[in-house]
Amino acid sequence: MGPDVPLLNDYKQEFFLKRFPQTLLGGPRFKLGYCAPPYIYVNQIILFLTPWLWGGVGTLLCQLGVMKDFCTAALSGGLMFVTALALQMTNLYAKQKTVTVERMQIQNTLTDEDEFEFSSCVGSETVKFIIPGKKYIINTVFHSLLAGVLCGLGTWYLLPNRITLLYSNIGGTVVIFVFGWVTICIGEYSLIINTATETATFQALDTYEITALMRPFYIFVFIAVDLAHRLLVMFLISAGTAIASYFIPSPLGVILFMTGFGFILSLNLSEIGFAFKHTMISHLASSKSKTAHRGLRIQFGWRELIFYVTVLAFALTEASLLHQFAGSSSFSQGRPQTIASYILILLLVIMWILREIQRVYLFGVFRNPFYPKDVRTVAVFMEKQRRLMKVGVVRRILLTLVSPFAMIAFLSLDHSLQNLHSVSVSIGFTRMFRMVWQNTENALLDMVVVSAAQMLVFNPDLWWNRSLDTGIKLLLVGLLRDRLFQFLSKLHFAIAILLTSWTEKKQRRRSSAALIALNVAFFPVLLALVAVSALLSSPLLPLFTLPVFLVGFPRPLRSWPGPVGGTACVCSDTVYYRQLVPGLAAALQSALAAGGLGLSLPGSHYLCRFQDRLMWILVLEKGFTYCGVNIKGLELQETSCHAAEAHRVDEIFEMAFEHQEHTRILSPNPHFGHILTPCTVVPVRLYSDARNVLSGIIDSHENLKHLKDDFVKVLVWMLIQYCYKKSKTWESPGSANKNKQGLFPEEQHSGAVKGSRVLREEDSFSVDTVEDWTDDSDIFDFEPSSRTRDRKEPGQLGLAPKVHLSIPGSVETESQDFLQEMSPEDKLNRAVVLGLPAVDKGKQPEVLPRVEFSCSYSELLSIPEEWRTAPVPSSKVSEMRQRFPEEWYHFVLSQLDFFHLKEKPSSLLTDLMEDKALKDLYIHGVLSCCFGLFGLDNAVPAPRHVFRAYTGGIPWSAGLDWLTGKPELFQLALKAFRYTFKLMLDKASLGPVENFKELVNYLEGYESDWYIGLVSDLEWQQAVLQEKPYLFSLGHDPSMGIYTGRVLTLQELLVQVGKLNAEAVRGQWANLSWELLYATNDDEERYSIQAHPALLRNLTVQAADPPLGYPVYSSQLLQLPLF
Repeated sequence: MGPDVPLLNDYKQEFFLKRFPQTLLGGPRFKLGYCAPPYIYVNQIILFLTPWLWGGVGTLLCQLGVMKDFCTAALSGGLMFVTALALQMTNLYAKQKTVTVERMQIQNTLTDEDEFEFSSCVGSETVKFIIPGKKYIINTVFHSLLAGVLCGLGTWYLLPNRITLLYSNIGGTVVIFVFGWVTICIGEYSLIINTATETATFQALDTYEITALMRPFYIFVFIAVDLAHRLLVMFLISAGTAIASYFIPSPLGVILFMTGFGFILSLNLSEIGFAFKHTMISHLASSKSKTAHRGLRIQFGWRELIFYVTVLAFALTEASLLHQFAGSSSFSQGRPQTIASYILILLLVIMWILREIQRVYLFGVFRNPFYPKDVRTVAVFMEKQRRLMKVGVVRRILLTLVSPFAMIAFLSLDHSLQNLHSVSVSIGFTRMFRMVWQNTENALLDMVVVSAAQMLVFNPDLWWNRSLDTGIKLLLVGLLRDRLFQFLSKLHFAIAILLTSWTEKKQRRRSSAALIALNVAFFPVLLALVAVSALLSSPLLPLFTLPVFLVGFPRPLRSWPGPVGGTACVCSDTVYYRQLVPGLAAALQSALAAGGLGLSLPGSHYLCRFQDRLMWILVLEKGFTYCGVNIKGLELQETSCHAAEAHRVDEIFEMAFEHQEHTRILSPNPHFGHILTPCTVVPVRLYSDARNVLSGIIDSHENLKHLKDDFVKVLVWMLIQYCYKKSKTWESPGSANKNKQGLFPEEQHSGAVKGSRVLREEDSFSVDTVEDWTDDSDIFDFEPSSRTRDRKEPGQLGLAPKVHLSIPGSVETESQDFLQEMSPEDKLNRAVVLGLPAVDKGKQPEVLPRVEFSCSYSELLSIPEEWRTAPVPSSKVSEMRQRFPEEWYHFVLSQLDFFHLKEKPSSLLTDLMEDKALKDLYIHGVLSCCFGLFGLDNAVPAPRHVFRAYTGGIPWSAGLDWLTGKPELFQLALKAFRYTFKLMLDKASLGPVENFKELVNYLEGYESDWYIGLVSDLEWQQAVLQEKPYLFSLGHDPSMGIYTGRVLTLQELLVQVGKLNAEAVRGQWANLSWELLYATNDDEERYSIQAHPALLRNLTVQAADPPLGYPVYSSQLLQLPLF
């Protein structure tokens, strides 16, 4: 996609030109896009100016001295309330006049494109178009009342004599009066007539009609300033001081109150409440309930409780003792508070150094000489990281225990706390006593700045020392520090957009040069915009992600409404993120505690990368010894835009962590200025994904030749293991006959296959399932004449039953008695064959003769009767008897222990091996499966047939139809074939199998440690969540004509973590919200979603919450303990 892709397509440009004036004026629709009568526009103008009319009446009466100012305000407000209520009633009457019942619709942006037909000036269609009405009756009354209050306050606030007294200028009075009333008219129209779509749209749907209150709220805020100054400020100050003085008269009591509640409010109260609730349930519930709750993960236990109580006790003791015995002196050289200041400065320097050496880059600029170089494996990294881990432990102790107590000492020794008859003192110190625990690093920086200023300026007459107490100083310094950091981050973001709009060739548009010139020429204006955005803590919104900057509307740090992790675009790749998130959370816990992720605050964003997986981490909350995060997983199927940005991420991480063996000490970061700064790597237990081309293996004639022989061996092992596991439910051979029905229930009449049904092709038929028809055969017989003879051979044990197969497409004739015995469903199936070869339905199952075993214990390993009914010709049975691996069969039997049998003869295994009847059962069982998967020919299977057999998509045949009618046997055969294919790959890569013992080890390893199947299987996802050590899948690329193998290996690997510029993320998300919810620019090829390697624009859009973004996984709030 080129750089000059339209920001808005032609249709959306016209739509935007209609919507923007409507938003600017508060709702009037003066540009409709189609021809409308003039009275539509006239009516809207009259309604727009109605508040000014009633306000003008009140203003005129006040200026003439007829009424006082508050009476005119009440009059104008009353008239406006009546008018608003009348307009809403008019809308209700128009709706009832047109239809009897009509559902009130929520404000929908799609209705902006609807065309209306108008009949008259005051017709029902006209009324409904101009005044859409409210959804709820309560809003009809509430909004009308609010409109009256707004008009009354506006009339009172904009009285000309009041404005003249304020500015003493007639021209200024006229300008403020006119524009003030235009503002009120905009707010009133939005409130009672038609609500415009706001550029600050936060949610896709305005269910409770909140948008209509936005503009009146802003107007109330400005009007209320004068009222608050005159009435509220003194009341709040007096009341707050009186309450503090009455309830806590002692300064020592206030110190203890602030210290205790500051500590308690910094804890993870939700987790503590959950643990308390769980403990109460465990004590009150029955033993069954106790067992049910043991699986819950409780992060708050007795150890944490004892730790918190101990810390709180020490904090209260320290604060009370220092305040009582050493807190009366003012700040000066040699005083206790001055000594505490020096300790804080020393702690800040030490903790800053210990935090920076945990990261790969110092300040994000220079290579850290202490960080391990060229880390690629977990073992090497952990060995090199050992010293830094010790440093991290020291830093954690200083941060968790030493620094808070040092800051409490500094606060307790302040002379401002000797006299607490001041609200400012209470507010400032209450905040700091909480920040000491909740945001220790920033609190330490604030105190160092304040104490440094006090040490440098000892003049008591200076405004800083005379007018401000320490609590307010700390409050101001904290505010300045927060806004300064935001300013620097936003400025970095703005400069990055400005520079990359020219340096990145794919971002260079025709307008780029002009926009850059304007930004350079008006750079002070740009700085002012960034400063205002930082001051308001609002995102800096780059319009269409171009260097055109606006101050966005304030949004929460999460940027999105709704519960955390409530929505995600779930797909087959979601399971990989579900598996790795617990391990990643544990690894992040260690990295956060050690400081490897830098200064992490609520609103911080991190990006993790491993192979094709991208994890987006957002810090939601943080307190004393805990941190709450949300982890999102981005899509794995890389588009061109996704791949371009992912490649840049890989390049940044590789330069930081893998290509450092030849770099100099303190070498600069080659990607300095990018919004992604590498931090560290963390070991996580997850799946590595390896994909190989199987050319030369799957198409090798030698390998395919051995495949069928190996399949027989694997299937023998699989059937014996299946029957052996079933036999463990039997008590003794004597009970075999009793348990036989329950152990192997017959499913002769069950036509539903519970497993995955095979894929069938309409043009794929197999005639290998029927014997040759002779010329003498009568096609109208029930079966070929050769099959009507009794062909029971010695040693066959009657295992080859009669088959009733006819020529596909022939006409079958049955006796009337047989037709009467058929069920209606069978008759329907008989009549409607749906294009498949004809198969008889409703035949009575043939009763097989009882098998006579020479060993009484052979019944334990006997296969189910229904598995012996395959329509296999006797010649194939004899052939399979010759191919049957008897030595392997005996070896597998010799591996059985039968420990579950209380009494067994010593010659049990020998007797089982010598039982020919049992062996013939397995011969027929193996032949039945081979018959279903390969047919009756002995040809070497082609690679395409092997692939289709692996996936279960074999062409239809009578043998396969019989096999799929036995779901359990079909799943065993399919599993055995997949094991055989994996065995073929292992033999091709690792060498041939030397003996039977090694083959058994292979098969037992597949059974216990592997899942061998398809990526699309539900069992594949279950195996990932159960953390099977290995997973294998076979794939095919039809475009290239190659077969591929995919192996997932569960192991502890290094995941790279980098910190993102939080303001860059917030700015792009603000533009995304504006572009989709206001401009409705949902074009999938729009400019603002194209790849931008410097800003990671496409990845940032993906990480937004649905419906605007599309992460494939989003976790709930994860609470990470940071002990």
